[in-house]
Amino acid sequence: MNRMRELIDTLNKWAYEYYVLDNPSVSDREYDRLYDELKSLEEQTGRVEFDSPTKRVGGEPIKGFVRHAHISRLYSLDKCVSYDELDAFFTRMGKAVKNPEYTVEYKFDGLTMCLTYDKGKFVRATTRGNGVEGEDVTAQCLTIKSFPLTIEYSGLLEVQGEAVIRLSVLENYNKTAKEQLKNARNAVAGAIRNLDPRITAERKPEILFYNVNYMGEGFLKTQQEHFEFLKKNGFKVYPFLRICKSEEEVKTAIEEIEAERRNIDVLTDGAVIKLDDCAVRDGIGYTDKFPRWAMAYKFEAEESITTVNEVIWQVGRTGKLTPLALVEPVELAGATVKKATLNNFGDVLRKDVKVGSKVLIRRSNEVIPEILRAVEHTEGSIPVEKPSRCPYCGSTVQEVGANIFCPNKKCKPRIVGKMEHFAQKDAMDIDGLSEMTAGQLYDALNITDCSALYTLTAEDLKKLDGFKDKKIKNLLSAIAKSKTVSEERFLFALGIEGVGKVAAKDLSKQYESIEALSKATKEELLQLENIGDVTAETIVKWFEDPENRAEVQRLLNNGVSPQVRKKPTTDGAFSGQFVVLTGSLQDFKRSEAQKLIEEMGGECQSSVTAKTTLVIAGEAAGSKLDKAKKLNIKIIDEAQFKTLVQNN
Repeated sequence: MNRMRELIDTLNKWAYEYYVLDNPSVSDREYDRLYDELKSLEEQTGRVEFDSPTKRVGGEPIKGFVRHAHISRLYSLDKCVSYDELDAFFTRMGKAVKNPEYTVEYKFDGLTMCLTYDKGKFVRATTRGNGVEGEDVTAQCLTIKSFPLTIEYSGLLEVQGEAVIRLSVLENYNKTAKEQLKNARNAVAGAIRNLDPRITAERKPEILFYNVNYMGEGFLKTQQEHFEFLKKNGFKVYPFLRICKSEEEVKTAIEEIEAERRNIDVLTDGAVIKLDDCAVRDGIGYTDKFPRWAMAYKFEAEESITTVNEVIWQVGRTGKLTPLALVEPVELAGATVKKATLNNFGDVLRKDVKVGSKVLIRRSNEVIPEILRAVEHTEGSIPVEKPSRCPYCGSTVQEVGANIFCPNKKCKPRIVGKMEHFAQKDAMDIDGLSEMTAGQLYDALNITDCSALYTLTAEDLKKLDGFKDKKIKNLLSAIAKSKTVSEERFLFALGIEGVGKVAAKDLSKQYESIEALSKATKEELLQLENIGDVTAETIVKWFEDPENRAEVQRLLNNGVSPQVRKKPTTDGAFSGQFVVLTGSLQDFKRSEAQKLIEEMGGECQSSVTAKTTLVIAGEAAGSKLDKAKKLNIKIIDEAQFKTLVQNN
């Protein structure tokens, strides 16, 4: 039993370092070795301790959700969208208390959760529900590793947090998922409110905590103490809390969040402002819905209602038909929106979308909006018809799972989409080869394969409308320049379904030639970190297709020369370093600097975390630099970076 206790304490410590601090101290292999030993001991003894990490695995599906009343009501937040409205809040607070101090933090766009503890042990997890009671989702929550099963506090306790799925996690999930998850908010709601905890585990949600909702013993004096209490007891807290002594400082903190929010890995839609002093809060109290002492400052509205004028079916490079709604123009998040996406025909039916109906649309992360649901039908509303033939080439379509495909590989939009993907900056980087130009090449020259781009002549291009000497010279130059390309970009350019930039990078590290990759088995591919079952099978089948192999050979014969990535050195200038680049570099493109760091043994990160060991700060470096200073992380400028590169 002593050995079991030792293993549990060690594994929980390592899990806290990994999932909460983002600063692992041991390898995955070492963790797995001790985990397997603990699991074996539990099977031998038939005993599983309360806080054993083996309990945090998705179990069997449950039959339904049970309602549970919160100890203390969970209020929602009043919202404002302008500084005038925020100033009105400040005026009310100024009348209630002299010289108020505020805290400002991120408002995350996920699912509100309430976790209960008693005598230092986790009891249950519930959704917010109506604020008075929510759904018991304990089985689902046990698959999440960003909160503790035991804490030092021994009284009855409720803590509040936001369940989220990181954007990078969602992107990786969608690479192998049969059904794509359209946005992080819906993805996490579906993960938590799912009767099968194994699905929760697959989607890898986490909880970011921000509030102690009820405390049976003791009292927290400020919002700062809420944060410190949560951190001390092992709850994951997002490392941003600004203490503001004036209204101007609050607005500065809001602007800091708005500037940085698209650079972080979590979906966020605003900032939360609270009075810092909890005793003052108690005196100010609550309305029927909101605490009077807090306000959510929402950034530009990203949802609106409009009318569907028409639904057309677009064909992508894989042949998949996707419905696109043409809507009555509406202002949304600073742009005039005329189109909104739907995923497939099943999506049309689920959301009850009809031509002529009013629908709710959402614009997320500055991409083309999606339709969330129909809100009103009229007498003239017409159901969307399911296509039986390709709207472009007339081929009889095929249904594969939830999706509809055009089987004709020479269908124009498939060819155009394939060329546009091939030429994009992260692929072959052929500047000037736009969607329109690809369409012209198809129509005027019958170009249907990317390899044929490398046979084009000036005489050929003169046949295209709008192509004069300078434009012809520039395009031919870009095509010639693209012949020398990294292997990972070449793999991405091939357009193998499921092989995005991350997967292409992994494949290029593992296989030193396209020929070697073409012989890889599904089992071998599954050993790679970012290659799942569906993608592995797709890669194998892609290379089994004679036409695909012939196209690769034509590309090579026409002079395309994929360059194998240099193996990272183990004794380079950045060996073992976790590096963040911030600000503008004068002598390096960001991609060039990242490549040099990786070749010299470093690993590049998109944001500053506890794991970061080095920050390279260019001109106009912002909040990442500030965070690095607070965490006492080593910082160098571009001149020092250049010296390290040259000396290496």
